[in-house]
Amino acid sequence: MSEIIVQERDIIVSGEGALRRITLNRPQAMNALTHDMVVAITRLLKAWQAEPDVHVILLDGAGARGFCAGGDIRALYEGARSGSNFPATFWRDEYRLNALIARYPKPMVVLMDGVVMGGGVGLAAYATFRVGTERSAVAMPEVGIGFFPDVGASFLLARAPGNVGTYLALSGASIGAADAIYCGLADIHIPLAALADLPAALSTCRTRDDVDVLLRRRSVQAAAGYLPAARSWIDRCFAPDTVEEILGRLKQCDDSRARETVGVIEARSPMSLKVTLRHLRAAAAFECVEECLQQDYRLGLACIRNHDFLEGVRAAVIDKDRNPRWHPATIAAVTAEDVDRHFLPHGGPELTFHD
Repeated sequence: MSEIIVQERDIIVSGEGALRRITLNRPQAMNALTHDMVVAITRLLKAWQAEPDVHVILLDGAGARGFCAGGDIRALYEGARSGSNFPATFWRDEYRLNALIARYPKPMVVLMDGVVMGGGVGLAAYATFRVGTERSAVAMPEVGIGFFPDVGASFLLARAPGNVGTYLALSGASIGAADAIYCGLADIHIPLAALADLPAALSTCRTRDDVDVLLRRRSVQAAAGYLPAARSWIDRCFAPDTVEEILGRLKQCDDSRARETVGVIEARSPMSLKVTLRHLRAAAAFECVEECLQQDYRLGLACIRNHDFLEGVRAAVIDKDRNPRWHPATIAAVTAEDVDRHFLPHGGPELTFHD
């Protein structure tokens, strides 16, 4: 039986045997990450690194709706609107946590059950074992709020099969467990029915191999996804290095899903689309996720100075009218100079990965 070690604000920490478990506990907000949660998780993971009796970490979310629907967008919006330093502080600490998970020396299991978006992908995507379920819905939909796929996601998306990562980044499409495994965003599918006693089973594990064997014994093949078959049009249509050319190819494609994707992309922030595409192409050459996170940090601070982030969050989260008024309003109106400015030094300290 797991013992509750401590219940902090918005997280529950428990342990049993060799296992330590962190449960995100904001089910009313689909466990969206607050800054306090980021700081607490970082502190716990660093402490457990040095504890010889701790061998496995489990990270999951409370409630049935999702593991984590992203960061605390409302708080970031208020911070950006007021001109405070909060967004810079939040992203600095969040991205350092993402890097810590990527380099964590002990096996970490993340249950990607339900919605896994934005910051949730950042918590899950670089863990040792990323477990999808029949309810998994994984997405990086940030271009719809005037932002871009951050938390190091572009490093993995740039390495997804063919041009699938570009499709996911520019469309914000949601994928299930099978497609997440196909893209390299998850490792294994385990049905919900096989998860109930997983913490107790993990508490007996001592090595990464122990965890691997345990998870694979519980795994079953996920219901088929759509991405492998869609490669026939995705690879062709998303190959160009400009958003205009991508849309041109989609419009000429005879596949119905490709034509539907035109409207999806054209509804996104034009500035975000172009920034995201350039970021993805750059990420393909990065040698480690830390390079991607450093560029994420620079881009994030540039985005909050733009009109589209505040307008996108207003339309999606604050007023919920779903009618953002982007500026520039069209893709053609976004110049190369507009995009270049996002990648320049922002004048403040750059992201580093030490205290």
